[in-house]
Amino acid sequence: MATAGALALTALGGTSYAATNDTGAHPETQAQAGQADTQDVSDARIKITPGQAHGIGINDPVNATVSDGRLTKVTMTAVATGTEVQGTLSADGTSWTATGPLKQATRYQVAAEAVDAKGRSATENAAISTVSPANDFLGHLSPENGSTVGVGMPVSFDFGKAIADKAAMESKIQVSTSSGEQVVGHWLNGSRLDFRPEHYWKPGSTVTVRMNLDGVEKTVTFKIGRSQISTVDARTKQMTVKRDGKAIKTIPISSGSAEHPTYNGQMVISEKYRQIHMNGATVGLTEKNGKPSYDIEAVPHAMRLTNSGTFIHGNYWGGDSVFGKVNTSHGCVGLKDVRNAGDAKMPAAWFFDNSLTGDVVIVKNSADKATVAPDNGFSDWNMPWSQWVSGNASN
Repeated sequence: MATAGALALTALGGTSYAATNDTGAHPETQAQAGQADTQDVSDARIKITPGQAHGIGINDPVNATVSDGRLTKVTMTAVATGTEVQGTLSADGTSWTATGPLKQATRYQVAAEAVDAKGRSATENAAISTVSPANDFLGHLSPENGSTVGVGMPVSFDFGKAIADKAAMESKIQVSTSSGEQVVGHWLNGSRLDFRPEHYWKPGSTVTVRMNLDGVEKTVTFKIGRSQISTVDARTKQMTVKRDGKAIKTIPISSGSAEHPTYNGQMVISEKYRQIHMNGATVGLTEKNGKPSYDIEAVPHAMRLTNSGTFIHGNYWGGDSVFGKVNTSHGCVGLKDVRNAGDAKMPAAWFFDNSLTGDVVIVKNSADKATVAPDNGFSDWNMPWSQWVSGNASN
């Protein structure tokens, strides 16, 4: 049976979020998809340096290399603007180096393609963000200064270590919104502090984060875009997309199987990848010979929903008998797509192109008895407001 699930990544992109403490997290695997792609796997192995990285200097080197093959294409683009960074490919095709200038406080995606001696293709991806004096002032802050995000994106600080005096740290931070909503902080664990209002942010509003440390103040602002909330009904196997409260599209989906049901609850898109490499070995799924149970070079239109590996993504290996008819994945939400993410008319492509990081995806009627944990990704909204307020360090 073709399946429509998601998988763990070989290279994770975007912001370095706090790890989940949800002990019920299920590995996002995809055996049948792996069988489709591993039957003729390329010998070419691509490495992107520095790989997934946050806070690199604007003059730090970024390069891609390949063993047992040659690089055919490498692109490095600024996520927000699509601006491409220039680079140089070596004469023998074994390495690529970025030569164009990088900007501060900018998130880039690197995509590399290669072929081996038999012409079999391989791909690799990485997300890199450059140092941000404002966003890294007290600990890394999401979202980025000047960005536009969906109504579900919390203000999230990852301090990278346990904070002993939480009240003192929290007192250095003020978060306000132009719409006048009350915004309250909550410590999700010892090193992660998130801020949110009681309900989703107001569309079109501006959020301002002011930080003060030893008399030095930094300010970050970001915009809230239109409201887009998509509801996945695991029972009907349909996803309804609402824009500013009005239904604009219904998309057939395939969610988690009875053995591996999708989490119920409110999740938030935190990362977007037009294509991404997924590998079973990253979640311990290997064959007796040690090889990964699956190795999918380019899963199309993938958007991360949780830290534990839940994605909503394109699926080119499932037939028409899957979408809207049967739940076959290992926990993710699959939408019909084609290889190489090359058809803009596909449902997965439409959803990808019409989604922002920070948009909300709600799953209901799944067989999973658990609701996704608030600290698993940006799932903050699953915590009742009274409990959220009680987690403020001043209480």
